[in-house]
Amino acid sequence: MPLFDRKDKSRYAAFTRRTLMTGGAIGAVLGVLGVRLYQLQILEGDRFRTKAEENSVSARLVAPLRGRIFDRFGAELANNRRNYRVLIIPEQALEGVDQAIDTIGKVILLTGRDRDRIMRDIQNNKKFVATTIAENLTWEEFSRVNLQLPYLSGIQSDVGQTRDYPFGEELSHVLGYVAAASRKDQESDDDPLLTVPGFRIGKRGVEKSHERELRGSAGVSRVEVNAYGRVIRELSRDPGAPGNDVWLTLDRDLQKFVVARMGDESCAVAVMDVATGDILALASTPGYDPNLFNVGITQAQWKNLLENDHRPLSDKALSGLYPPGSTFKPAVALAALDAGAITPQFAVNCSGSLAFGNYVFHCWKKGGHGHVDLHRGIVQSCDVFFYNVARRLGIDGIEAGAHRLGFGKQTGIEIPGERSGVIPGRAWKEATYGVKWLEGETLNAGIGQGYVLVTPLQLCTMAARIASGKLVSPRIVRVVGRDSQPRPAYPPLPFADSAIQAVRAGMNGVANEPGGTAYNWRIAQPGFEMAGKTGSAQVRKISLAEHLAGVTKSEKLPWKLRDHALFVAFAPVAAPRYACAVVIEHGRVGAHPDVQMGRDILTYAQQRDPLKRPPAWPVNAAALDRDATGL
Repeated sequence: MPLFDRKDKSRYAAFTRRTLMTGGAIGAVLGVLGVRLYQLQILEGDRFRTKAEENSVSARLVAPLRGRIFDRFGAELANNRRNYRVLIIPEQALEGVDQAIDTIGKVILLTGRDRDRIMRDIQNNKKFVATTIAENLTWEEFSRVNLQLPYLSGIQSDVGQTRDYPFGEELSHVLGYVAAASRKDQESDDDPLLTVPGFRIGKRGVEKSHERELRGSAGVSRVEVNAYGRVIRELSRDPGAPGNDVWLTLDRDLQKFVVARMGDESCAVAVMDVATGDILALASTPGYDPNLFNVGITQAQWKNLLENDHRPLSDKALSGLYPPGSTFKPAVALAALDAGAITPQFAVNCSGSLAFGNYVFHCWKKGGHGHVDLHRGIVQSCDVFFYNVARRLGIDGIEAGAHRLGFGKQTGIEIPGERSGVIPGRAWKEATYGVKWLEGETLNAGIGQGYVLVTPLQLCTMAARIASGKLVSPRIVRVVGRDSQPRPAYPPLPFADSAIQAVRAGMNGVANEPGGTAYNWRIAQPGFEMAGKTGSAQVRKISLAEHLAGVTKSEKLPWKLRDHALFVAFAPVAAPRYACAVVIEHGRVGAHPDVQMGRDILTYAQQRDPLKRPPAWPVNAAALDRDATGL
């Protein structure tokens, strides 16, 4: 064989081997790539597809529409209105942010504080993110902005939703208000909605106690964004579920009358249906405009609220603590009769004072009342009679009887901030002051003074319980969404029927018998008569010298040194339907303004008699609980 043939064959064999090796290597590489592609595209395709979409699609929370709040007849007490806003997108402001803000400031009013807030928000956000310049504009202001939009680069108009309270101060303490969620709120509530800029939550009143129900569920807006996070377009939107509506037991017309009747007084009033416990009116004056906390309260407005000596931010009906004075006497009489410490025939001689140890306890009537039995003791509110009753009953009996009537503990009404009050006793004083109870303190407790402190709502509850003979409890939320709130069957009042009847008769005499402390301001209309109990609570100590010379009349004292004026009542006497409590801070002047206020409120309630008008509950909620009106 020629040499070149052998060489060609050798080269051919080497080439073949190299080709096979190269082809095998390439095949192996392609096989690995194929397996990897199969793994990425088939086995894990969904996971990587989602990650890829996350680079271009952003899901953003959408705040749902907040639930409304209604009164018992369907009047909207809290709703949502259009919020006219002006926004700025800094990167689109061709002449610069400062110039853009100066220009829009010529169209709508912007304060120096507004400008500082706008610049701070712009610095904290990206340049393409819209920042709020102003919100809650009037239609006229919004129209001016839209008219000038072609000449305002970077400025946009927007229409959103915001909370609105159409009746302002009238219901401020019942409804409360909404405001932006604080960092503390976000830490205590894991709902991501609280992180949405501008989202507001309930801070007081029913808005706070039923925040979860009113809030609703968040929606989602899916938007396409670029690598910098700038929105290119919206792909889809789920508005979420709006919050549930809440229906209250309040009668807005009665509430309006009550607030108007309270006027400029620093005052609290509660009106209750004695059969069901439904609160028909609950007011504390002065109030505040809850819309201010939603749209933004100024420093001057906040300062005025804090410095007002009538304390408009305080809900006096639930959190105001007052010595009940003589309005506490029905509770003492009821406890003493039930315990057998006295009988209805028990009587004393009132000379105007009672010596006890080294101290003299005075009656409100300087010359005394003479011979006084239980009925006359309640009718004419004789202090000396109740000093003697308190001595017989003892502080333990007073404490136990007051607790059974609902004093010394919260009523459980569905509004946050309620206080328990104080019903003193031996253990309470030792725990609070570290000293033992003195027997002379029992006499003060017997007339609702000393350490005794109650809320106006507790006084109204006492009146309702005496009137109905049941352990009725106040409530103000009737329906949430479509669900009627459960109502327990109220058991009988844990006192003897004879004792309850005797106290009712005494309260009837207060308003309807000559000599009764409320007789001059009674309801004279037949069938509308009220029964009640007057009271005044001292806020200063009266010296012996002043007692001897004559106690200075309240109207001659500075406002803060005047006695509180209190009145509890129920009507009509023949078939009680309404209970009422009135507390006027430092209002013990003239002709019992507290009694006149209570009389006018109970007269209006009976003449109008809204309980005969079916409330406008949601249909299926009313069907679930047909005793909503007591019909």
